[in-house]
Amino acid sequence: MNKPNNIDEYIAGFPKKTQAILQEIRATIQKAAPKAEEAISYAMPTFKQEGNLVHFAGYEHHIGFYATPSGGVAFAKELSKYKQGKGSIQFPIDEPMPLALITKMVKFRVKENLEKAALKAATKKKK
Repeated sequence: MNKPNNIDEYIAGFPKKTQAILQEIRATIQKAAPKAEEAISYAMPTFKQEGNLVHFAGYEHHIGFYATPSGGVAFAKELSKYKQGKGSIQFPIDEPMPLALITKMVKFRVKENLEKAALKAATKKKK
């Protein structure tokens, strides 16, 4: 698969069933972070708002969701049933996607990034 230029191209490279799941996750993120911009970063669909918010990716047997390590830590209890790595969560492709949880994680990351940006701006003003 050639490196996609945008999320539509990325999603188009998957089987129809996976495309539907990826579109569902994309729509969930868009709704939870309406001011976020779409991009491709690390060769994955990425949403940015004051820095990277979340990434997601399709695989043969799961959807990878990347809410940075802080998103995984903040929702450790809810995520405990999923296979995880540092900053990554694997949602099995043959199970319903936890869209409510994804929404909570995205909103958490938006708040976190906005707070960091506000702190950075306040620190700059003091100098």
